[in-house]
Amino acid sequence: MPLPVNGFRSAVSLPKPSPPAKAAARIGLHRFVPPAPSGPQKAQAPMSLQKLRDALPRYARDIAHNLAALAADPVLGEQQRAGAFVAAAIAARNPVVSAALLAEFAPRLSAPALEAAKACAAVTAMTNVYYRFTQRPSNDYDRLPARLRMNALGCTGTDKQDFELWSVAVSAVNGCGVCADGHARTARDLGLTPEAVQTAVRIAAVVQAAATVLDAEAASAAALPLAAE
Repeated sequence: MPLPVNGFRSAVSLPKPSPPAKAAARIGLHRFVPPAPSGPQKAQAPMSLQKLRDALPRYARDIAHNLAALAADPVLGEQQRAGAFVAAAIAARNPVVSAALLAEFAPRLSAPALEAAKACAAVTAMTNVYYRFTQRPSNDYDRLPARLRMNALGCTGTDKQDFELWSVAVSAVNGCGVCADGHARTARDLGLTPEAVQTAVRIAAVVQAAATVLDAEAASAAALPLAAE
């Protein structure tokens, strides 16, 4: 009997896929199930933006449309747009979305810019949690030093303007208003337009929506065996 992969049984190695495998195939998770080791196998094509759009169910067709539109939105430069997608995808924490968007947008970035986008997602995830807590009403924790290493914020390895833009996107995904406001102000001070900042947040919103949909679809597929009992 095949081992479960990401919570689903492999649709490749079963002659009659179980209900969870069928559901997993419907949302595109079967693309990550490796073939059974029976001789030489061709490498599977990586996920891409189009495959991610195809994986979204019909009720999320607005999300699929917006992904395509934002991938070509001229408001941002190529590096700004690609980095925003990469950073937001990491922040959204869905493996299908992350794999698809990194496969699509990582090749459009230089090695230092890609590293910077990943560093942005990492350090901003930390600061979003911390500063969201310190800004709660009726507490005095914001008077205390954070005592957290944040060197990535000062040594971005890429254009500071772009790093701040990506930080806005990650903060939007993580729901930290104070961080989003602070990074947006800095981005504007560095010369970015309101439309550029808005576009980064639009990317964040659509990436998070895609992750939410696929999380829900995966949960539904996993619940099918329980419903059948």
